[in-house]
Amino acid sequence: MADPEEQRNGVGRRQAEEAVRTLLRWAGDDPAREGLLDTPKRVVDAYGDWFSGYASEPREYLERTFEEVAGYDEMIVLRDIEFESHCEHHMAPIIGKAHVGYLPDGKVVGISKLARVVDTYARRFQVQEKMTAQIAHCIQHVLAPRGVGVVIEASHECMTTRGIHKRGVSMVTSKMLGGFRDDARTRAEFLRFLDKTGR
Repeated sequence: MADPEEQRNGVGRRQAEEAVRTLLRWAGDDPAREGLLDTPKRVVDAYGDWFSGYASEPREYLERTFEEVAGYDEMIVLRDIEFESHCEHHMAPIIGKAHVGYLPDGKVVGISKLARVVDTYARRFQVQEKMTAQIAHCIQHVLAPRGVGVVIEASHECMTTRGIHKRGVSMVTSKMLGGFRDDARTRAEFLRFLDKTGR
């Protein structure tokens, strides 16, 4: 049961639900009709889930590392990390996958933690370019590896469901740091790992 007195970031739940009712009226419907009576509550609950990334610090996920890796110092890649985010310009969904790689320098992190970093940044209002850079810089800052590579491919509902209405279009962004940026062979190896055709 939702707490009607709940406060988040200085905004009460009642205020948030009333804002949804205002948008429903602005769209041309009646928030008092039966089908919409619980919609404000549901939307506010959904916002609590969709934007839970603001309540987490992604760097904390990377602080517990493992050094007993038998001297492993080759590339580690976690690909196809699915995420859902929202465009900060239209508040429309961004649906995609992130691929993350790094060259460890004496310590590695549990792979689920990399996925959590992606998820935390995704669960905020985003621009894909910014999100790509945030993930890469977070990993570089905490793990201090010899290099980091992040590639994100996503579809933007602000383009497919409004405006130009172009479906089937995806956007690809990348951020390379350290050895991934400076060494063409390292970058090529990373991108080869992401190529599912095996070429």
